[in-house]
Amino acid sequence: MKVLVINCGSSSLKYQLINMENEESLAQGLVERIGIEGSVLTQKVPGKDKYIIEQPMADHKDAIKLVLEALVDETHGVIASMDEISAVGHRVVHGGEKYAESVLINDEVMASLEECVKLAPLHNPANIIGINACKSLMPSTPMVAVFDTAFHQTMPKTAYIYPLPYELYENHGIRKYGFHGTSHKFVSAECAKMLGKDIKDVKIITCHLGNGASLAAIKNGQCVDTSMGFTPLEGIAMGTRCGNIDPAIVTFLQKECNMSAAEVDNLMNKKSGVFGISGVSSDFRDIEDAAAQGNERAILALDVFNYRVREMIGAYAAAMGGVDAVVFTAGLGENAIETRLDICKGLEFLGIELDAEKNNVRGKAREISKDGAKVKAFVIPTNEELVIARDTKALTV
Repeated sequence: MKVLVINCGSSSLKYQLINMENEESLAQGLVERIGIEGSVLTQKVPGKDKYIIEQPMADHKDAIKLVLEALVDETHGVIASMDEISAVGHRVVHGGEKYAESVLINDEVMASLEECVKLAPLHNPANIIGINACKSLMPSTPMVAVFDTAFHQTMPKTAYIYPLPYELYENHGIRKYGFHGTSHKFVSAECAKMLGKDIKDVKIITCHLGNGASLAAIKNGQCVDTSMGFTPLEGIAMGTRCGNIDPAIVTFLQKECNMSAAEVDNLMNKKSGVFGISGVSSDFRDIEDAAAQGNERAILALDVFNYRVREMIGAYAAAMGGVDAVVFTAGLGENAIETRLDICKGLEFLGIELDAEKNNVRGKAREISKDGAKVKAFVIPTNEELVIARDTKALTV
């Protein structure tokens, strides 16, 4: 069985074809600048040269058509025909409260995704466009929606209800939802394996650290809290997102700086975080280079980020009544050696101590805690596409 995994953005599309007999990635690719001048598809297949197609793509239907052509290309492809694709798994950012698990896509599901657009106006429309494009090109192929929010639906009400008038939750669905759920689900399961324990018997804090970043408290295999909230803006400081701030800052900016709601929203989502503090970049590598040269604001940006992650780890250990393991994943979590060390400094009282030599690793699954440490620490590369493919297989075989 071969599953095609599709992850649509507003003007981009990531894809991967996975052989579910051995969970091997047969091909993966990225389509960029959909609907914009300079559209390009880049496909990578193990053992073959990178395949690049530069041609106009007016919309996601054009992009997915080109993806399918690339996969069956005689020279650069990996399958003889589209008939070899047994099912398609779609990453969907928001499933609201309705979906706590992945689901086979039908008309009712599509209607629900439309209802969730108000909760994820930047992401769900692109996801819907991608699904519709695939349906038109592959009408007889079963399709599955895998939600970023689903894994977090096990949170208790005490964790997801905001201290606002309760009617806002009842009438408008204003509550904490959480994101990156597919990643948190994958790395927590891998962590339990590395611990040699049943996931139902451990307490794990997963740190998905990248330009967008979130933490999750996972107790006995279920998420009990997570740092992102009603939107991905809540939580720790990120690349360009501010994370948790005093909400009165919003009205202050509107009154004192004469900013509109849209301008404040743009400032908090696109101009804040480590980019806003450093003034250098939203890329942590650029900020680290500037910090190494003595840039005080770059140093401060990294310190603020590390402090916020450290603070959240402590909070989640308290929320679960202890912690057995901490996991670092995603681009920064998997590769930033110094960041992991700095985050864990001061957490020795919890039993978290990193071994500098073990921690000298990038992009590989490894325990990085000192021998005998009470709380184990791990680097575990995430694989959201594999989770999507597994859920798709489970719902379509």
